[in-house]
Parts: sequence; C-alpha cells; structure tokens
Amino acid sequence: MFKVNPYFSQLQPSYLFAEIARRVRQYEATHPDGAEIISLGIGDVTLTLTPSVTGAMHQATDEMGCADSVRGYCPDGGYTFLTEAIAAHDYQSRNISIHADEVFVSDGAKSDLGNIGDLLSADNRVAVCDPVYPVYIDSNVMGGRAGRWDGTHYANLIYLPCTPENGFAPQLPTEHADIIYLCSPNNPTGTALTYSQLKQWVDYARSEESLIIFDSAYMAYIRQDDIPHSIYEIEGAREVAIEVRSFSKTAGFTGLRCGYTVVPRALTCRAEGGPVSLHSLWSRRQSTKFNGAGYIAQRAALATYTPQGIQETLDSIDYYMSNAAMMRRRLCEAGFTCYGGENAPYLWLRTPDGQSSWSCFDRLLNECRVVVTPGSGFGPNGEGFIRLTAFQKREKIQTAMERIRQLM
Repeated sequence: MFKVNPYFSQLQPSYLFAEIARRVRQYEATHPDGAEIISLGIGDVTLTLTPSVTGAMHQATDEMGCADSVRGYCPDGGYTFLTEAIAAHDYQSRNISIHADEVFVSDGAKSDLGNIGDLLSADNRVAVCDPVYPVYIDSNVMGGRAGRWDGTHYANLIYLPCTPENGFAPQLPTEHADIIYLCSPNNPTGTALTYSQLKQWVDYARSEESLIIFDSAYMAYIRQDDIPHSIYEIEGAREVAIEVRSFSKTAGFTGLRCGYTVVPRALTCRAEGGPVSLHSLWSRRQSTKFNGAGYIAQRAALATYTPQGIQETLDSIDYYMSNAAMMRRRLCEAGFTCYGGENAPYLWLRTPDGQSSWSCFDRLLNECRVVVTPGSGFGPNGEGFIRLTAFQKREKIQTAMERIRQLM
C-alpha cells in the first residue's frame, strides 16, 4: 500500500480561517433573517482593481487573442519587463542593490513562503514569532521540521514571544536558530520593526550563519520614517535573507494572484563540497515545479509602477489606513486596548474581561454579527487577543464599530 507524508498527521485539525468560515456558516444557518454579518476577519481586499490595472489586463487579453502577440509559458522567474520594474521601483529607488535577475515572480507570497521549505533540510531548527502567520508554522510541519504537537507548541520550533511587554518585537533566541521567519509590518499584530530592531536580527543571522525569511507583504502601508520597507536596507542582509512580497494587499490582487521573492546572488549556505547558492537552488526549484504567473497578471502588476498606477495604489492604501485609524480610535473609545493599525491594516486587540480569543469571537458574531480573527489561531501568545482587518468598505466598518460600541 502506498504511504502518505507522515508529517501531515501533525497538523492541527483545522486551518484557522477554515474554522472561522465554518462557525460563520453555522451561525447563518440558524439565524437566516438577521442583519448583515460584517467581516473584519480575513484580510481580503474589498476595493476594486484600479483603472490602470484593469486597462492593462484588457490590453493583455487582446494580445492573447492575436496570433502575433499571444504568449505561452513565461520565462523562468518572470517576464523581464516586470522583474526590471520591481528591481528599479521597489529597491534601486531606495538605494538598495537588488537586480532584476534576483527577482522571481510568482502567484503570490503565500505560495512562496510555503515552497521555500523545499530548499531546506528537515533537521534545520526554525524560529517563528509568536503570534505568527499560520503558514510559516504549517508549512514547516509538512516539511518535517516542527516536531510533535504537545497541545500548545511544536516541540522542535523555537517560539519568539511577541507581547505588549516587548513592544511585539521578537527577542533574539538564546539557542541557535538555522531559519528565522520575520514579518514586518506584522500580520497579525499590525506592529513593525524599526531599523535598529531589524539590524539585531541581521547581525544575529550573520554571526550564526542563519537564514532569515522576511515577509514584507505589507511594506506599502508603512507610515513611520524609522520603519524599513525592506530587510535589504540593513547592511549585510543580502548575505543572509530572502524577501517575499505580494501585489495582493498592495494593489488588491488577492483574486488575480501575483507576487515575488527576492533571492540575492550573494546568499549562500554550507553543504558538502562547499558553499551552495540559494539563488541557483530556488531557480532550479521554480523551473521544475512552477510554470510562472500568467502573462495577464504580470502585465497588470507592471501597471502598478506607472505614474497613474502608483497614485491609484497609494489612494487605495490611504483608504484602508484611514479605516484603520478610525477603527483604532473608535475601539479605544469603546474600552479596548488596541495595538497596530498605524503601519499596517491590522489591529490587535486584547479581549475584554479576560475572555478567551474564541469566546470573544463567538460573542462578537452572536451579539454584533461582526466577524474577527481569534488571536489564539496565530499561536500561544495570541491567546487573549483578536485581530481586526481594515480591508472593508468604510460604511460597513462604521456599522461594525457602532455595533461593538453598543455591546461594550
């Protein structure tokens, strides 16, 4: 009889957002005639794609219908028109030495964050922030690096507590970590690392010969001057870090799918026979297992770098961040202790009266018809918190805030 990957049996029974959806469906089935349920849970965009993006998609669609311009498989790593634009606008404009051939276009950050594990040995020690975006943990469980679940933790992972007491900035581990996952601005806490805080991690990785996987999917939402947009703004990071980004939250591509990962040529690891280039390994992995993001999606992504596209994207981001500011103000007025929402479209709230995360979720669903995300789904230190997203229409957020105010 064939055998399955034994590590899948170590996964928790239900992915966080699947469980949220299940509870919402159950509530809707028993309360069919109530007011509209407003979701402030899953971080999915609600604004439409911008005119620059849809215009580029229409043009690319027409090209695909013409014999002289139809495109088939895309080049490994993405079309040069997009990788060159990414390198120029996202890095070189900030005096960061990243070149087009170090950019690998994909169908989104989530895919790359999971697929990077293909390059990593199962005996690496992995460090994750706690709370943490679940994909970091679950993908390492699948890859055999997490160990057994003891009811609160995976035995082989190094958990880095991120709490109000340390400003949600992970502290350096007291033991060696081979792989370190960092996300800034952070999902779920909505907080962000300063230059000095991120430099500590780069220095640690250099001294320990570790790899940092840096998720900067929300870098476009940064408002403070002392928050780096890229880990490569820190000296020496090119030798120790992979950076993952997405057009999903920046330009509303959650339904279109396009993102990219930067793997510098200077990034190497030890192996039998000498240093190995992670750039070459990732290129080999992608060319074997991935046929690239579609031409239409890549043309749409390119449109976000035009002058009109840049302004349209900024307008959308400003809309969501205005939502976040309003939510933070209203929730603080209602008596919640609030974090985040200043450099990211997420707010991290302490649950009132010592409620558990899921109890608070159920209460807000049943009494306010508002969906949030239980913090416990992001790790042990997420217990006692809930996450709210600003990715919603403003009038719905205003309604949700009023319902919550009346409850409190």
